[in-house]
Amino acid sequence: MVERGRRRKSRTVAEINVVPYIDVMLVLLVIFIATAPVVMQGVTVDLPQAEAEAMNEDQRTPIIATVDRAGQYFVSVDTQNVKIPDLNTVSEVVAEELRKDPTRPVVVQGDAQVAYDSVIQLMNALKQGGVESVGLVTEPIDISQNGTATAAANAK
Repeated sequence: MVERGRRRKSRTVAEINVVPYIDVMLVLLVIFIATAPVVMQGVTVDLPQAEAEAMNEDQRTPIIATVDRAGQYFVSVDTQNVKIPDLNTVSEVVAEELRKDPTRPVVVQGDAQVAYDSVIQLMNALKQGGVESVGLVTEPIDISQNGTATAAANAK
């Protein structure tokens, strides 16, 4: 006798378990977030301290014009940091970046030990390059327990 209704077909289930892939993705995301500040390049300068408002988080990454202790000029755009030979070239480079995006903020970063004239000359070159408004980068003032202002430790 042949049993008709009792025969079962075994079917292979083809499913992918995505939970381990999500775990790996989240671990990689945490690693990228933790290492991103380390990877960013920049010019190390000893910034002057002052009380000032922080930049809005909503704003785009600013174009940073820097004069270091030795009086050398640098322009940082996104993650690119370029040494610039003179002030005329600084204004040309910044003007070119502003043609791409005129709403991008421009800030000046001057070493605390550099002559005041160097920072003013840099700001003047930026003005000649078409920059309408320039921000100044400073370190926040660190008030110690005895009430005097001390230099913040520079972790760069």
